[in-house]
Amino acid sequence: MTASGLTGKNAVVTGGGSGIGRASALRLAGEGARVLVADLDGASADSAVQEIRDAGGTAESVAGDLSRQEVVDEVVATALDRLGGIDVLVNNAGIMDDMSATADVTDALWERLIRVNLTAPFLLTRAVLPHMVERGRGSVVFTASEASLRGSAAGAAYTAAKHGVVGLVKSTAVMYRDQGIRVNAVAPGGTATGIRVDADARASGPAVLGRYMGNMGEVAGADELAAAIVFLASDAASNVNGVLLPVDGGWSAV
Repeated sequence: MTASGLTGKNAVVTGGGSGIGRASALRLAGEGARVLVADLDGASADSAVQEIRDAGGTAESVAGDLSRQEVVDEVVATALDRLGGIDVLVNNAGIMDDMSATADVTDALWERLIRVNLTAPFLLTRAVLPHMVERGRGSVVFTASEASLRGSAAGAAYTAAKHGVVGLVKSTAVMYRDQGIRVNAVAPGGTATGIRVDADARASGPAVLGRYMGNMGEVAGADELAAAIVFLASDAASNVNGVLLPVDGGWSAV
């Protein structure tokens, strides 16, 4: 077994077909974990699985929208049936908003951001927890955001959703700490991923937020975030629980 204690463990990674999720799935597999890659894009999920298998690892994939309960149920059933359990859950999948200020946020944008970025990881965590409780152990890691820490890193909808993620992390960490389960999150700053931001620079939100982006600092690589995620998932973080870990090059310190 590696020092991380991940050899032989079973991990589910959402948004695992690209960016931070893919880097996390590959790193978990490299540490000896069996990995289920869940992604809206089935082709990218399959590609990540093939890369893991080509390197001698074990991986499966599920494609679908994780804000739908039936997809959540499929992910859990597949992990139980094909991997043999769930020891680690990485709630990474998410989308950006268009940097809209509160008065400019449409109902559709608000509901989509909350559904994908907050409700979907809640649904999967709720589904996974009983299995972790039964085994008496487990680690859940969320991808939050610099926007979980401040109001100047994204639009109103994204910021509200990611603040909600932090509340969910802390509440779940407290509720389940006596049952052997740890729940933490990383807060990425600027990171080179495929996530898209379709912002109108003339709109009030981007115009205001642009004043603060100069504090962001150097853009991280996805693997730098994956290293922090895998640390939180591993035995190396055995006494780390309820933590929001900024991985932002010091942006949160400015």
